[in-house]
Parts: sequence; structure tokens; C-alpha cells
Amino acid sequence: QVQLVESGGGFVLRGGSLRLSCAASGIMFSIYRMGWYRQAPGKQRELVAAIGRDGASNYADSVKGRFTISRDNNKNAVYLQMNSLEPEDTAVYYCNARRYLPDRVDYWGQGTQVTVSS
Repeated sequence: QVQLVESGGGFVLRGGSLRLSCAASGIMFSIYRMGWYRQAPGKQRELVAAIGRDGASNYADSVKGRFTISRDNNKNAVYLQMNSLEPEDTAVYYCNARRYLPDRVDYWGQGTQVTVSS
């Protein structure tokens, strides 16, 4: 079975930092694009950051310069370092594994709550 297990969420004050971790199992990790999405109450789920097989990354405009995504293919893990957190970052954060070939497949973690207070 495929599992994406997230950790590292919590409650922080504005300006604080958190590091989210996602441990993947049951997939050929190195061939997947890994990403972090978030969903705030009443809002659509949105891409926060993604990192490809080659290590190239992209970010939502709202988090550029504050968040950093990384992956460790030897550990089958992806991370999201979040600095200078703002109340607008409050959401459930989901780990995502995506492949495009031979077909489009997405796997999702259970989500971890991040709450940033002002």
C-alpha cells in the first residue's frame, strides 16, 4: 500500500517557523514529483510548493522567499521549511506524490494542521 505520512505541523506565532516532513512508502519515490498543498477553511486546495525528480522546485507566489521545499530520495522523504509564517498560512497542509507516466496518478497524505496566530 501507498502511504504518505506527514509530521511537523503545530501552532506558532506570527513570524515563527515550522518544518513539515512527509515520509513516503509503497512508491518508487524517485520518479514522483513531490509537493505540498494546503487548504484553509472555506477555500480551495492550492499548491504551495513542488519539487521534481531533478530537484527543480516551484512555489506559490504567496510563499516565495519564505518557504523552501526539499527532498531526500535516499530517505523517501520531502520537507517544507516554513519561515516568517503569517496568519494567512493557516491551513491543513497535505503531502502529494504525483507521476505523469505511464498515467497521471496522485497520492495524498492525511494532512497536518498549521495554525499561525497574530
